Amino acid sequence: MALAESIEYDKIEVVGLYKHVQVRKATVIKKDDVELTRAFKRYVLQAGTLDGNDALVDTDISSEPAEVQAICNAVWTTDIKAAWKAKLIADKSGI
Repeated sequence: MALAESIEYDKIEVVGLYKHVQVRKATVIKKDDVELTRAFKRYVLQAGTLDGNDALVDTDISSEPAEVQAICNAVWTTDIKAAWKAKLIADKSGI
């Protein structure tokens, strides 16, 4: 009777004008190679946040799986980051 736990990143989606990356992480428990349970955790990655001087600080994606990093790096272009920064500043000032 061997129990095994594995992690799968089974959904990675790019959504919205600012190219947020939605990730679904599945934790799978198997007994003798037969799946017993599958639990999901979802989270969203955004291109960055503002610091105290309204400069955009890139989101640290170094702990993400390689395929998530590749997608973020592909879709978070300079133009997307600039638009996201402008939106964050506008939201902050209530425009």
